[in-house]
Amino acid sequence: MPELPEVETVCRGLAQSLLGAKIFSAEAFAPKLRIEIPQNLNSKLKNKIINSINRKAKYILIDLEDVVIIAHLGMSGRMTIQEQESFVRKKHDHIVIELKLKNGEEKYLVLNDPRRFGIFTLSSVEDIAKHKLFSKLGLEPFSEEFSWQALKKICEKRTKNIKATIMDSSLIVGVGNIYACECLFRAGIHPERAAESLTVKEIKKLYGEIIKTLKEAIAAGGSTLKDYSKANGESGYFQFNFKVYGKEAQPCPTCGAKILRIVQNNRSTFYCNKCQS
Repeated sequence: MPELPEVETVCRGLAQSLLGAKIFSAEAFAPKLRIEIPQNLNSKLKNKIINSINRKAKYILIDLEDVVIIAHLGMSGRMTIQEQESFVRKKHDHIVIELKLKNGEEKYLVLNDPRRFGIFTLSSVEDIAKHKLFSKLGLEPFSEEFSWQALKKICEKRTKNIKATIMDSSLIVGVGNIYACECLFRAGIHPERAAESLTVKEIKKLYGEIIKTLKEAIAAGGSTLKDYSKANGESGYFQFNFKVYGKEAQPCPTCGAKILRIVQNNRSTFYCNKCQS
């Protein structure tokens, strides 16, 4: 699943090319993904200008004057910019938006989602802040509200394991499975530890590693394991910087012990039993 760094990378790539672009047409080739796609999509989007493209949690927000596109890539979705001359719609291209860029070039913005677990919906500008999709989201890692003190408060009296805690989107958004494994390894914290057991020193370390790891992943264009690609179709490269994720039985880069794999909350967790306590 694309996580925060991947979604941020897509948003930045889209914004780099599409700000100021005008929508000529918009067509949906499926009635719904995770939720229903709005009807009469073309009439609602035609002739709109793209004012901004931003991220909220793992959602892509495309501001079109009086309406906002809300998109989520789900488990295997991609949102890419395609050349009109060479574009041939693929089987899972569920949304195709025809655009004219500020420089006069004509492109397609395409949402491809094989599993149909993504989202493509609309909201008015006035309602976006209170939209139901965002009502239960936790703190943004790069926001002023997220600090080591905030992480300490999240962990206090919480018996749930620390990996599940930092992955809980109602507490902190965007720390998915890959980055939770990497952050905990870098912080030297065992993934099965109860959140409430962390010391202030460990919380400060973990907070710093969450921010550092996510920023490094964004700088590397995210992690491409299978389906993810950037807005221009290229792969991300952070997977080459993984310390533990996907490295079961390989030597720990710090101590040489074998990396272990366990299953927590139906997700694979990779860690070093010697370096993480």
